[in-house]
Amino acid sequence: MSRRELLQMIGVSAGGAAMYAAMTSLGLAGPSPYKGPVKLQGAPKGTSVLVLGAGVAGMAAAMELRDAGYTVKVLEYNQRPGGRNWSLYGGDTYTELGGATQRCEFDEGLYVNPGPWRIPHHHTAVLGYCRRLGVAVEPFIQVNYNAFMHSPAHFGGRPQRFRAIRADYHGHVAELLAKSLQQRALDAQVTREDQEKLLESLRQWGALDQRYAYRTGEASNARRGYLKDPSGGLSARPRFSDPLGLGEILDSNTWAGLLPGETYEWQTTMFQPVGGMGMIGKAFGRELGALIQYGAKVTAIQQDARGVSVSYEDTASPGSTQTARADWCLCTIPLSILSQLPINVGPKMEAAIAAVPYSASVKIGLQFKRRFWEEDEQIYGGITYTGLPITHISYPSCDYYSRGKGVLLGAFTYGSLNSAEFTSMAPAERVAKAVEYGSQIHPQYKQEFENGISVAWHRSPFTQGCAGIWTEEAREKHYDDLCQIDGRIALAGEHASFLGGWQEGSITSALDAIERIHQRVVAGAKS
Repeated sequence: MSRRELLQMIGVSAGGAAMYAAMTSLGLAGPSPYKGPVKLQGAPKGTSVLVLGAGVAGMAAAMELRDAGYTVKVLEYNQRPGGRNWSLYGGDTYTELGGATQRCEFDEGLYVNPGPWRIPHHHTAVLGYCRRLGVAVEPFIQVNYNAFMHSPAHFGGRPQRFRAIRADYHGHVAELLAKSLQQRALDAQVTREDQEKLLESLRQWGALDQRYAYRTGEASNARRGYLKDPSGGLSARPRFSDPLGLGEILDSNTWAGLLPGETYEWQTTMFQPVGGMGMIGKAFGRELGALIQYGAKVTAIQQDARGVSVSYEDTASPGSTQTARADWCLCTIPLSILSQLPINVGPKMEAAIAAVPYSASVKIGLQFKRRFWEEDEQIYGGITYTGLPITHISYPSCDYYSRGKGVLLGAFTYGSLNSAEFTSMAPAERVAKAVEYGSQIHPQYKQEFENGISVAWHRSPFTQGCAGIWTEEAREKHYDDLCQIDGRIALAGEHASFLGGWQEGSITSALDAIERIHQRVVAGAKS
C-alpha cells in the first residue's frame, strides 16, 4: 500500500485532521522552518567543504558556504545541475538503467518535469532562492473544476467534471446531515439555536432547496454545471443536468480526487518556474559555475580526524579513479545510492542509511498536435484523476490560448503496482500505454498524439527511486542518527527532513546541516 493510499483510508475513517497528522508523521506535510538566509559569520579562512550532489540541497548549501568564505567543491554525477529538479526539453537525451536511451522530440519551448512539478506557497526556502536567483514563477493550477474525475467501471466509463462530483458529493452529504438535524438525531451534540444556523449553512453549502433536498434545479446546476448553459436570444434558456447518485460516487471512489486540493501541501496558491522546474537547477548551476564538477561518479567516502577523502570516477572516462579531499563533507547523495557505497561512518548512521527504501514513480510526457483540452473541453491547467493505471493527467498551467502544440503530463504513478508495471516496460511501451489509457478520457488522444518520453525513477541511475519512504517506526529509530554529524560528514536531502519528496525538505535539511558544521568549525578554531 502506498502512502497516499494509506492517507486516503485515514481521511475516510478519521477525517482530515487525522490525515494531516499522519502526513506530518510520515514526512508529507508541515510548515517549512525556513526563515531566511543562514548566517555563517566567522568562518576561518581556508576551511574547505566538499559537497556531494548538485541537487537543490547541495547547491543551496554550496552557495551559502561560498558566500560565508568557505572553500567549496561540488561533485555531481550528471552532466547538468539540479538532480531531481529537472525538466526535459526537445533535443535532450536520457539513458536509464538497462541502457535504453530516449531522445525528447518536443517542440521548442515545450517540456515535462520528471521530478518536482509544483511549489506550495508556504515552501518559502524554494521560493526565496527563486527570488535570489532571478527565477520567474507563475501560478500552478492544482484544482480545476472543469477537469475530469474518471472511473472506468462507473458512469458508463464516461469522465465526469470535477465540479459535478464535488457538487453532488457535498449536496448529498448536506442533505443527509440536514435530515438528521430535522429528525432530532443530533440534539445531544448541537443546541437548538445552533441547529437552525447549521441547517441554513447546509442549505447554502450543499446547494439544497427550501426543503433541504439536493435535487435537479437552479441551485444544484449553479454548482455542478448545466446540461445546456444559459445564453442569449431565443435559445437562451438553460437545461438542467441531473445529479449523480451518492452510491455511485462512493462506489466509483471519484470523491477521493477532491482531497488533494483541500490538503495543506496542495492548497492554493501553488507555483511553478516559468519554462520548467529545471530553471531552478540551471540558475543554481550558473551561480556556482566552476565550483561544480560534472560527470563525477562518487565511488567511496572515507574520513579521518583531519578531513574527508572522496573517490570518484569521471563518467566520460570510467575506470580511472580520482580523489577529492576537504576538511568537511556534506553528502546529499540519495540513500538508495549511498547505501551501496563504502563510507566509514559509525554504526548508527550506517544503520540509518540502510533503513530508508525509496518509492517507485513514473512520469510520462506526451506532445500533441494541438491543445485540444483547451480548444475542445475548456480545460486550462489542473489535474484529471482516473482509476486507470496512469492515475493522473496534468494540463499545462501556462501559455493558455497559444496556437500550435502542447505537452501533457500523461501519467504520474506513485508508490503502487501501477508504478511497478510501468517501470517494467520499455520506454516506448510506457508512452504507448499512456496514450491508450488517456484516450478513454480524451478520445482525441490517438489522432492528436505526436511523441512522448517517460522517466521511471527506479531506473534512474542517479537515484534508483523517487523519494525516501519513512515509516513512523523507522523515523523514531533512525531519523536523528541520520541527521547527526558523524565525525566530519553530514547528510542532507529530502530524506533528511519531515518534508519527504519536496524540494523544501531538501533545502532546509541542507541549511540545517551546514549551520551545525559551521558551529563545529568556529568552535574548533577557538579551541
